[in-house]
Amino acid sequence: MTKLKTAPAYLIMMIILVADQITKLIVRSNIELHHSVPVLSKLFGDTFMLTHVTNTGAAFSIGFPSDAVNRIFFIGTTVLALIFILYLLYQSTHRIQVIAFGLVMGGAIGNLIDRILYGGVTDFINVDFPDFIMQRFPIFNIADSSIFIAVCLLITDMFFIKDAPSRVHSETAEHISEEIHTKEI
Repeated sequence: MTKLKTAPAYLIMMIILVADQITKLIVRSNIELHHSVPVLSKLFGDTFMLTHVTNTGAAFSIGFPSDAVNRIFFIGTTVLALIFILYLLYQSTHRIQVIAFGLVMGGAIGNLIDRILYGGVTDFINVDFPDFIMQRFPIFNIADSSIFIAVCLLITDMFFIKDAPSRVHSETAEHISEEIHTKEI
């Protein structure tokens, strides 16, 4: 069976990583911690803002009471997750998985760099969704977004694409079918 190429995952990872780190650097350099800058305020009011915060926990600031424990725990967990993601990348059966794993690796490494260098993750995208779920959605960054998109792609793969053969599998099946047909003649 022909293996899928994993190079696109590394390209996606690098694009996400660079975009994530550049935007975080711009925010850290230009917006004071806990301050906000409205984006298109005349059009949207305070719906979209850039707000500089540091998150020492996980998503939605979930974590342990100690920032030091959070830092050690989430660095260790991220390293183990990246090892597992690399394993899954090389077991990929569909291109959508390769893309998703590239997004996850880029996001995970982007947030890992923040935890190592700054003790917490720099978040800055502040969007107000309708108040039926929560007052205001938690502030996030490009790395978080890429991980979320990857999870959506993997769920799509699991429920809708998993049973459909990938092009690599189809080409392999066609090749085997041709060999069998040639041997029968």
